[in-house]
Amino acid sequence: MITTLRADADRIIHSSIQAVLPDNAVARALESFHPQGGRIVLVAAGKAAWQMAKAALTCFKARPELDALLDGGIVVTKYDHVKAPLEGLECYEAGHPVPDENSFKATARALEIVEKLGEGDDVIFLLSGGGSALFEKPLIPGEELQDITKQLLASGADITEMNTIRKRLSAVKGGKFALCAAPARVYSIVLSDVLGDPPGMIASGPAYPDEATAEDALAIAAKYQLRLSEKAQELLHVETPKALDNIETHITGSVRELCAAAAAVCKELGYEPILLTDQLTCEAREAGSFMASILKTYRESGKALAFLAGGETVVHLKGNGLGGRNQEIALSAARDLASIKGAALFSLGSDGTDGPTDAAGGYVDSETLASLAALGIDPDAVLENNDAYPALKAVDGLIFTGPTGTNVNDVAVGLLQPLS
Repeated sequence: MITTLRADADRIIHSSIQAVLPDNAVARALESFHPQGGRIVLVAAGKAAWQMAKAALTCFKARPELDALLDGGIVVTKYDHVKAPLEGLECYEAGHPVPDENSFKATARALEIVEKLGEGDDVIFLLSGGGSALFEKPLIPGEELQDITKQLLASGADITEMNTIRKRLSAVKGGKFALCAAPARVYSIVLSDVLGDPPGMIASGPAYPDEATAEDALAIAAKYQLRLSEKAQELLHVETPKALDNIETHITGSVRELCAAAAAVCKELGYEPILLTDQLTCEAREAGSFMASILKTYRESGKALAFLAGGETVVHLKGNGLGGRNQEIALSAARDLASIKGAALFSLGSDGTDGPTDAAGGYVDSETLASLAALGIDPDAVLENNDAYPALKAVDGLIFTGPTGTNVNDVAVGLLQPLS
């Protein structure tokens, strides 16, 4: 039964990720694009930037009237996410989740490209999660921006709070990239990794008006007691653009699609899928415990069931270990799953990287706790040190997909098989 559960988990993971790759989503959004007649440049930023750019080039080749106007562009994505050169495009890899010097250099190059555009020109802007770190021109020293980003990550701030701060410390976030591109039009195709799909928050909204206020930013800084220089404090008081007249935005892809894709595969495998939520936002280890409690409640149902939860949890960093939020979800569930025969749980990030690791997430089942104990590993101590990666690795509980080419939040799935 355990072998079957792991095989089913692997099938769900592979098939659901394939279903939410951005190729079709980009093609659909480009059907509505009609050039103004001038030059077209392509700018792609985020974890899914390479895949989105590749899809866009395929669409342009199929429409000669667009391909004739295309005048190059740039792709900025995470390290090891450029799978091959893309014809006519400059490809850069940079730091995530903390921006680095390559983030700044690549963004400076993107600005050089769009600042030369004029009236009647178009920017195809392909944006995905991770863009907040990858697409950045800081208004404060890069080292300070990196430190503030690390403070926010360690505090457990959610993505909306983080981006509200980062917009005010940047020359491209919060609609400022669109201002740099003006008078050219910016046609944005956005792959959402933020719950509810708010366009101003995805990758910190470089080409969308900012709804958050300076007052909001100051409140967040106070809430998490951020250490800020005098310059950074001054920038938090400066308002971001509240209206832009040179943009057109298309949101495509979201965690809802990821959950639906996973549910469809579960059904094919004989499970009855039950979507618990696509708005999961709690502490990661609490999510794992909750998912395990659901499995325990339904253990005697006599049915093959799959419980799904999509969203993006948070981790408060207390230790100095290696792991990610999805790995913590899985490991925290392992304790309760030990008493639930025929049960398994896995959680993964759709982009293929969970936290600062090469794993997409973690898998546990009713035998995982015993396997950990046999190796002298205490999951409570591991979680306290935020060190889920080596613990799960020791019991073959890591999920590896490699960079997937998409980024639409995370999904956790609890599986129950009927006892014979």
